Amino acid sequence: MDATALLDRYERMNVVRRTEKAAHDLFLQGLVKGTTHLAAGQEAIAVGASAALRPDDYVFATYRGHHHALARGATPEECLAELMSRATGLCRAKGGSMHLTKAATGMLGSYAIVGAHLPVAVGAAWSARLRGTEQLAVAFFGDGATNIGAFHESLNLAAVWKLPVLFVCENNLYMEYTPIADVTAVPRPAADRAPAHGIPGEVVDGNDVVAVEEAVGRLAGRARAGDGPAVLEAETYRHFGHSRADPAAYRPPEEVERWLKHDPLDLARGRLAELGVDEETVAGADERARAVVERAVAAAKAAPAPDPREALTDVWADGGAAWRT
Repeated sequence: MDATALLDRYERMNVVRRTEKAAHDLFLQGLVKGTTHLAAGQEAIAVGASAALRPDDYVFATYRGHHHALARGATPEECLAELMSRATGLCRAKGGSMHLTKAATGMLGSYAIVGAHLPVAVGAAWSARLRGTEQLAVAFFGDGATNIGAFHESLNLAAVWKLPVLFVCENNLYMEYTPIADVTAVPRPAADRAPAHGIPGEVVDGNDVVAVEEAVGRLAGRARAGDGPAVLEAETYRHFGHSRADPAAYRPPEEVERWLKHDPLDLARGRLAELGVDEETVAGADERARAVVERAVAAAKAAPAPDPREALTDVWADGGAAWRT
């Protein structure tokens, strides 16, 4: 990856990180309703993967999906307004933090039920196959989802039908509060299980945006060529607890320190320096990201509350309630 492309990826990750920090601060101010599941520290997976995909590909994420929504074209203002229950929100205040969706850009939702979106992604891939569009469906999920039935059912059907779907496990080592290693028989919960379904499984440094983009691009090309699905396990670490109610005191301090030194933004800055990009240029990207998110926070705060009369729109196909009778 050349310096221009890497600087672009760095700035995108910077915007995601700052948007997540804004969500954190707004929650503490009482402006974000409900809870939030922050993905700070996992930006390289969303940005690297999205950069390797086509604009018309489909993406499915978990309730920890802010970074994927932003990477697939949602703006910081849309996302923050949604978290703040504003009319200008991505889902007009009907989705909140856990259900960010922007179908126009292929972001087909964040799903609160663990693993529920995996078979939906398989269905989207099947649709693409039937229509002959060469579109790809990508399902992002956490390590905990590898221990539920939908994971295995989805991999099995995708393999049987050789569908253009990519399963990307964001392995941040913890399934909510429990270390995945404590309850899983294999070291790599996603990649080690892929061969049982006749699917290739790979592991990548999920904090290295260059490595993620290369791996997703290669596996996406394979799927589009008709060679079927693949599993990519991206090793990463969340900077915050499971949710805003979790101080993450269960994580060993030395583990946290080790992973914080392997931060996606720091890795990208190091690569930029190796490519000869000066500090002033990197600082310019930082400033642009800061300004974008600062404007987004101000706009979201100033946005109006949703109109109660629109409560049933965008819910069912006809926007009405005739289905009840």
